[in-house]
Amino acid sequence: MTDMTNFNQTIIDEFRANAGQVGGGFAGAPMVIITTKGAKSGQPRVNPLATLADDDGTLYIFASKGGAPTNPDWYYNLVANPEVEVEFGQEKYTATATVLSGARRDGIFDRQKVIMPGFADYEAGTSRVIPVVALNRINGRRGASPAT
Repeated sequence: MTDMTNFNQTIIDEFRANAGQVGGGFAGAPMVIITTKGAKSGQPRVNPLATLADDDGTLYIFASKGGAPTNPDWYYNLVANPEVEVEFGQEKYTATATVLSGARRDGIFDRQKVIMPGFADYEAGTSRVIPVVALNRINGRRGASPAT
C-alpha cells in the first residue's frame, strides 16, 4: 500500500466507526466517502473527501488533489461512470455525479474556500480549474439505508 492509500484507509475506518466524524486535520470538517467504478478497471474505488452540504441535500465534492497540476483519479472515474455510492454521516445511498461549470461552479467553490480556507491554497497552487462535482441522490431519496 502507498502512503496515500494508508492515509485514506485510516480516514475511511475512522469515518465508518464514528458515524461520519473524523479527527486530525479533518476534525469538524464535513466528510463524505464515495465509491466510484474504476474508469479502466471497472473495480470499486473508495475515497474519503471533504464535502459541502447544501440545504436541499446536495453534496459537493472538490477535485483539488491538494493543488496538484492534475485531477485525482476518482474524478476521472466518476466522469466515466457518474453513478456513485455515497456515505455521509450514517447514511449510504446512490447518487449521480454532475461536474459543475461557470458561475455555479465558482459560487460553490467560493463557499468552500470560506468554510475551509485550505481550498484557496489548493487553487493558488495550480493552474487548472479545480472541478466541483454535485452529488445528487437518485430519485431524491433522503434517509436511505444506513451505512454499513
